[in-house]
Amino acid sequence: MTTRPAIAADITKLFAERHTHAVEVAVLQPADPFLDMAGEDLRRRIFLTESETGKTLCLRPEFTIPVCLDHIASQAGTPRRYSYLGEVFRQRREGGNEFFQAGIEDLGDRDTAAADARSLADAHALLSLVLPGRPLAITLGDQTLFEAVLAALGLPRGWRMRLARAFGSAPMLEAALADLANPPRNSQLSGPVALLVLDGDAEGLAAHIATGMEEAGLSASSGRAPADIARRLIEKAQLRSVRPSDEAFSALKGFLEIDVALDGATAALEKFAADAGLSLGPALENFAARAKVIEAHGLSSAKIRYDAAFGRPLDYYTGLVFEIAAGDGDRPLAGGGRYDRLLTLLGAKKPIPGVGFSVWLDRIEALREGAR
Repeated sequence: MTTRPAIAADITKLFAERHTHAVEVAVLQPADPFLDMAGEDLRRRIFLTESETGKTLCLRPEFTIPVCLDHIASQAGTPRRYSYLGEVFRQRREGGNEFFQAGIEDLGDRDTAAADARSLADAHALLSLVLPGRPLAITLGDQTLFEAVLAALGLPRGWRMRLARAFGSAPMLEAALADLANPPRNSQLSGPVALLVLDGDAEGLAAHIATGMEEAGLSASSGRAPADIARRLIEKAQLRSVRPSDEAFSALKGFLEIDVALDGATAALEKFAADAGLSLGPALENFAARAKVIEAHGLSSAKIRYDAAFGRPLDYYTGLVFEIAAGDGDRPLAGGGRYDRLLTLLGAKKPIPGVGFSVWLDRIEALREGAR
């Protein structure tokens, strides 16, 4: 076990002052929610094990999903703000595989702009407390705005889903944009399959695949179902068949190149939308409202960077995403965002909006040691 950070007491005091409920969650967690929802980068790094009954478990690699699962199980009312400080376990390129994180998960507040701004302000206040006098660099992105641009450009659902999944991973987004510009051809499909795919005949294609599996002695229950395989083949073919107009592709690249201070971001987005002939509707309205509330928390929007291409590599984010780094560093000290669909996917009977952040305490401690 790693040593509890010396700054833990100051952090828990701050959490109490900010009216949060301190929670502890089990170290052993069901693995499926992380494998299904956490994002490829995290999935590769978790430590898996099995229970005596054969259930797949993992050492908790982060706190957001466990806190949300516990909230659902407790049937607690909302809005409710949870705070935590404890160890997480995952493989890292740098540093140990056990390290402390702290954070706040803010569940159930229907005022999205207010909750988003409060989450950012809480994270900034925590870092300012434990790193007094050190300049902090805040970067914001917005998954909702990105998806609104994709929809306004009229891209098919399959492409919108692929690009949205790639948001937050520069290599994945670059690869998706390259395929969108020049859809790859597929010459591997046999004649009957190719015709069924071309016709979009999911039922006929599933039957054809099932027959082939049966003839090959393969059980449909041992892997992906024929219907799933058919749906995926047709989806891939539809993605390959679509190439956006030069204007639409240029507009998408132009949006992703927006990188401005937050105090000029709403105007930059309005100009982009007007020049491209797009309506971004509520996504842009919410962005503008949030920017105003952030200022009301005393954070200078002239010193906050909005990067339209910035995301975070967790699949459950749906809106605001942010990271805070030391002004002279490139590794984030805090990161967070909005995850409005997560609790429903985890089993909540009604949609519960959520936003939260976590901080890397080992990185903070290293900076504090270096300052001495």
